[in-house]
Amino acid sequence: MTEMLRLLEKDARYTPAELATMLGKREEAVREDIAACENDNIILGYGAVIDWERTTEDQVTALIQVKIAPQRNDGYDRIAERIYQFDEVECVYLMSGSYDLAVILTEKSLKEISRFVYAKLAPIEGVTSTATHFIMKKYKDKNRIFSPVVEQEERPLYI
Repeated sequence: MTEMLRLLEKDARYTPAELATMLGKREEAVREDIAACENDNIILGYGAVIDWERTTEDQVTALIQVKIAPQRNDGYDRIAERIYQFDEVECVYLMSGSYDLAVILTEKSLKEISRFVYAKLAPIEGVTSTATHFIMKKYKDKNRIFSPVVEQEERPLYI
């Protein structure tokens, strides 16, 4: 089953028939394995990796380092749960090192990310400090290499 999961993680567009051929299994067995993984919350969803630089949509992605005071009996979990409930939050990770949680979110502007930090994140009881880092360029994400966008060179117009 691990090999099937790795294949789906690499490309979720594989059909059960294609997976069956690659794995040397019956198609019905692959369908059952996929259904079991979905029911057991091993497969949590399917999605596309989008290169937003190639669209007209403006986006800003931030990685926010969050220091928190662990809660009695809950440790970091209760605060992490409060943070991941916000719709704009894409990822929350418990980290080792100089901060406790890494929060990743994408918004349309720096102002919206700033508003999230000061209006939603910082006021949470137990959050002691934050440090926001903006992603300037993506080179690789979810095993996908982002091709550079070839920008037109601006040339001065001489009359």
